[in-house]
Amino acid sequence: MSLRQSIEAKLTAAFEPDRLFVIDESHLHAGHQPDMTGTGETHMRIRIVSAHFSGMGRLARHRAINTLLQPELDAGLHALALEPAAPGEAVRW
Repeated sequence: MSLRQSIEAKLTAAFEPDRLFVIDESHLHAGHQPDMTGTGETHMRIRIVSAHFSGMGRLARHRAINTLLQPELDAGLHALALEPAAPGEAVRW
């Protein structure tokens, strides 16, 4: 199972999203640091709509996702771009 698939599974189990997109953007970051070649799964964008985020502020949403994915971050995932929303909220995607 790829890292992207593992992240999707964890987010689905934890937040039961209405919509979920986990996008591997690693190739966009090639050369940003000497060891960033653009290969592998180092940079992920998460777009998620879930009722679990209703009534939560932006920081609380980000903390909830980061806490869930802390093992992946500790294992080498370099960056997460998070776009969480509750149902009915406007999204840019």
